[in-house]
Amino acid sequence: MDQSLIFTVEPVTARYIAPAGDEVERIIEIRTNPVTFRTSRVSLSRIGEKEKGAEALPDPPPDADLRADCPFCRPQVMMKTPRCVHHLVPSGRLVRGASLLFPNLFPYGRYSGVSLFDDTHFVEIGTASVDVYRDSFLNCAEYLRRIRTSDPQAVFMAITQNHLPSAGGSLLHPHLQVHADRIASNHHRFLHLRAAEYFRTTGSRLFTDYLRHEQQDGGRYIGTTGSWQWMAAFAPEGFYEIWGILPGYTSFQRLGEDDWENLALGVIRTQKFYRSLCRNGYNLGLLLIEDGNDSLEMRAVILARSNFAPWVRNDHTGYEVMLGDMATFVPPEETARLAREFWK
Repeated sequence: MDQSLIFTVEPVTARYIAPAGDEVERIIEIRTNPVTFRTSRVSLSRIGEKEKGAEALPDPPPDADLRADCPFCRPQVMMKTPRCVHHLVPSGRLVRGASLLFPNLFPYGRYSGVSLFDDTHFVEIGTASVDVYRDSFLNCAEYLRRIRTSDPQAVFMAITQNHLPSAGGSLLHPHLQVHADRIASNHHRFLHLRAAEYFRTTGSRLFTDYLRHEQQDGGRYIGTTGSWQWMAAFAPEGFYEIWGILPGYTSFQRLGEDDWENLALGVIRTQKFYRSLCRNGYNLGLLLIEDGNDSLEMRAVILARSNFAPWVRNDHTGYEVMLGDMATFVPPEETARLAREFWK
């Protein structure tokens, strides 16, 4: 398999006879992700389509004020959430500013935690402060550092977020998930092999070269927050997908507080961009492999999801679930153009 970075766009033309009798041509772009080699489809004819439920920002969820029923709200959070095992966190929970971290009551792996931002039960997308995100990220980093010391084999790590039920969130109270395991996820496994092979054959790092290409091209590049470099994904696997790359950093343990704060700033700016599109759900992912390998750099991936609102269509159809190709409507160059306003 060719390990080089090739940014491929293949236009495909569909033809049909419209109801009025005219012959119509529609262009679809099939893009190949230069990192994963997966294809995605941009249906350009749907770019102007008005998504039902996204004409305006939806009303708050019906349980937005039901703090007493939320296990993450105070005071019940201290009674209804579990505590870490003593050798990992002697106090049971990690505290950083207003952030509180504890184990996931329903874990997905050997180490599975929840990091709250603060005691706010419902937060509209794009309205959180950078400080609360920074402190929650720092709490996650401290948890992962302790796992790394306690269990050196649990090298496959991640920090994720599901904002609102449409993005997979089971509880409304905003939080990050933090994971570590000895067994790689599919994405960890692929990225581990891909980055190592790319470094072996080219002598340079995968995401540094990807970033260099996008900076030179300019069409999808958005801007910076500190050393984090932000761009629209070339071959999106979600709607309005944005990447943040931290070139040269291959371990989260090298990041200082400023780096986490600048990541938080990029996340909030992306949220504000999604809010301007009247989108209220999104996913965040930061995948880490802490095995001492020096080839895979830090990359945050953020993408908008279907709105959490009545009668809204899901953003994954048979194309995504059965064919494995993401089908979006907006070219990444347009995503970047719209997003740049929030990096000024």
